[in-house]
Amino acid sequence: MGTKIEFPIFTTRAHVFQIDPSTKKNWVPASKQAVTVSYFYDSTRNSYRIISVDGAKVIINSTITPNMTFTKTSQKFGQWADSRANTVFGLGFSSEQQLTKFAEKFQDIKEAAKLARDRSQEKIETSSNHSQESGRETPSFTRASSINGTDDERASHGDSADAHLKSENDKLKIALAQSSSSVKKWETELQTLRESNARLTSALQESAASVEHWKKQFSECEEENDQLRNKIEELEEQCNEINKEKERNAQLNRRLQELESELQDKELELEDLRKQGEIIPQLMTECESVSQKLQAAERKNRDLEEKVRTLRTDVEESKQRQNSLKTELKNFLDVLDGKIDELHDFRQGLSKLGIDN
Repeated sequence: MGTKIEFPIFTTRAHVFQIDPSTKKNWVPASKQAVTVSYFYDSTRNSYRIISVDGAKVIINSTITPNMTFTKTSQKFGQWADSRANTVFGLGFSSEQQLTKFAEKFQDIKEAAKLARDRSQEKIETSSNHSQESGRETPSFTRASSINGTDDERASHGDSADAHLKSENDKLKIALAQSSSSVKKWETELQTLRESNARLTSALQESAASVEHWKKQFSECEEENDQLRNKIEELEEQCNEINKEKERNAQLNRRLQELESELQDKELELEDLRKQGEIIPQLMTECESVSQKLQAAERKNRDLEEKVRTLRTDVEESKQRQNSLKTELKNFLDVLDGKIDELHDFRQGLSKLGIDN
């Protein structure tokens, strides 16, 4: 038995889809991202296949037959039906040029598959005709031998051998011509494959350089993340100070309310003293004493009002500091959210690069 030889003759990348078997209308993604899609040639069976693998899963294994047709349904999407797999495959490309190249290659391989089928049928028909001719010649030769004797038998056998050799030579010439044409074709395909391998090698090197670049970026992001964490700790300390400031403000408010209540009491007391001064004019001495008390109370009242104004000023300043700290904290949290999103997107990009490799 011969060794099976199968090798890729064309490779590209695309998103793979399959038709929904239940609806026969909607497309179902077979790959989460763009994967490698290749044409393979099996020299033992003289057949062509489209193969695509996503990780360890084979998502396309379609043998190309002369009856298949690749159809472009949009500028970047094409499809073909595989009756053996009982499904319809769809490919989404990143550019119209890639779709055009894939469609042209599909048509070329379809023609090659048709030519291989025709050759196989010709060989079968030639072999069948040769067997029938041999079967018809044998009785004739037997009759000639029985009638003409030994000399006629040798002459008939010589003519038949010459005709057979001529037929075999003609077949060898045709096979040699076809073999030369096939050799030239496969030399061209081999050169194309080498160029494709060179491009893949270059792409692999660029990918490796890109991975190093992303690793460096990842390291820088980690350092920046550490700095942001330290900044968060500092802001948390500032938040604690803000809470303490809130407590002091609450105490000042309570003290202000107490002073206002005390002021109201003093005002009531002053009003009572004034009434007593009007009702009992004979108690002038006491009124003078009350007046002195009133003056003292007014001075104390002014002092209390001054304290109230000072406390209100302190409260306003405290509120302004608190609002400023809140604004700074909000701005920093917005910057932090943006940096965390960038780090998340960067990790996803790094994961994708790891999967592609």
